[in-house]
Amino acid sequence: MRLKKRFPDARTELNYKTRFQLLVATVLSAQCTDVRVNKITPLLFKRYKNASEMARAKKTDVQKIIKSCGLSNTKSKNIVEASKILIDKYNGRIPGDRASLEKLPGVGRKTASILLAEIFNEPAFAVDTHIRRVTNRIGFVSTDNVRRIEDEMAGLLPPDELKGAHHLFILHGRRICAAKRPDCENCPINDLCTCFNSKKC
Repeated sequence: MRLKKRFPDARTELNYKTRFQLLVATVLSAQCTDVRVNKITPLLFKRYKNASEMARAKKTDVQKIIKSCGLSNTKSKNIVEASKILIDKYNGRIPGDRASLEKLPGVGRKTASILLAEIFNEPAFAVDTHIRRVTNRIGFVSTDNVRRIEDEMAGLLPPDELKGAHHLFILHGRRICAAKRPDCENCPINDLCTCFNSKKC
């Protein structure tokens, strides 16, 4: 894949050391930049080192730490409640199946896909705003439906490339195929892009 040559070190830009930390950081990243989340999590993870400590936290205390990332009331509640479930049902561990992940407060399909790909090496493709825009603009898909984008991209990419492909498309969307003024001339896949070839970008 040409995007892999352009972005050989593509990976999540969220900073984490444990599976639990990735779960929390990903929940925090909803409608918030990774840069902002990475400014918040050092203090949060210093204060609450694991699911057990987070499960005993007061929602208001967590909210004070994460308030700058937006939706802090909902996110603090979800993080604490999800931690309680992890302790009660999974001995503090992150479950490795989509159904169980999506039952955790604050974990939707995108977050579950990120965790499955990043932690469990599953061929999961997480669709965010960048990916929805880029895959449609290039012409790989023609839908805004997240599940259909997942399915269609799974049909285009082999499983061993699919699990890391969302990082490539996210970086491509941030650095080249921006929402405004995409850098089409320096795009490594512009020959495949229906938008570029139709002169509509």
